[in-house]
Parts: sequence; C-alpha cells; structure tokens
Amino acid sequence: MKVRFTPSGRIQFLKAVSYIARDNPQAAVRFRKRSERALRRLSRYPESGRLIQEFPDLPFREVIVPPYRFFYRREGRAIWVVACWHGAQLPAEPRKEVTTERTEIRARQSRNEKQILRYAALRSEAVTFLNLLAGLH
Repeated sequence: MKVRFTPSGRIQFLKAVSYIARDNPQAAVRFRKRSERALRRLSRYPESGRLIQEFPDLPFREVIVPPYRFFYRREGRAIWVVACWHGAQLPAEPRKEVTTERTEIRARQSRNEKQILRYAALRSEAVTFLNLLAGLH
C-alpha cells in the first residue's frame, strides 16, 4: 500500500516544515523525519490512525505528529494524506479531494497524449514548412 499526498495535503505539509525551519532548521528536519516515519507506518497498518474526534462518522482518520495532525483516507491500495494542520487549528469537515490511483494514471496518460499530439502537430507544421521551402527552389 502506498502513502500519497493530495496537492493541498502536500502544500500544507511543506508549509508546516517551512514554518518550523524559519525558527529552527534542525527542528524542521526532525519533524519531517518523524512525520515520514509515522506516515510510512500507515502503509503497513492503515487503520492505525484514530478516527477524527470532530467527525467520527466520516471515513477519514488522523495521525498526530506533535504539534501537527495529518488527516488521511484509505482509497483502494493507497493512503491519501488530505491535510496537515497544526493541533491548535480547528478542522473543518474534510473535502473529498481524494484522487484515486486510476484517476491519477488517466491524468498522466492524458498529459502524455497531449504532449504527443502537440509534438505531432509541430512536426507536421515543420514538414509542411520544409516542403514549401523545397517548392520555392
């Protein structure tokens, strides 16, 4: 099972590390390592996090790495970290921003297909241009 971040979850985590690093770079490194260890554990024990106290009926869980809370959800063969908040923040109900692996793969394939089509169009234009030049001589 893989542990992944949603875009907003990743941004929140990186902002937390950055915020800690402003005052104490070594503390930021320690926090990042503790967080990685706690999140890696989820790949083996996805249910090890507790239900979110404020929203026990939702399918989200949390792992606490003081002073931050990581909110996550199991989706198929992936654990999606959807948010990283300071413990003093009051959480709003999590949005369903979880991206499934299939959706992510489709998006990647779509980007690749668009790049191929752009390349083919540019190549076609170049060939047309070269043929025009050849016709001029």
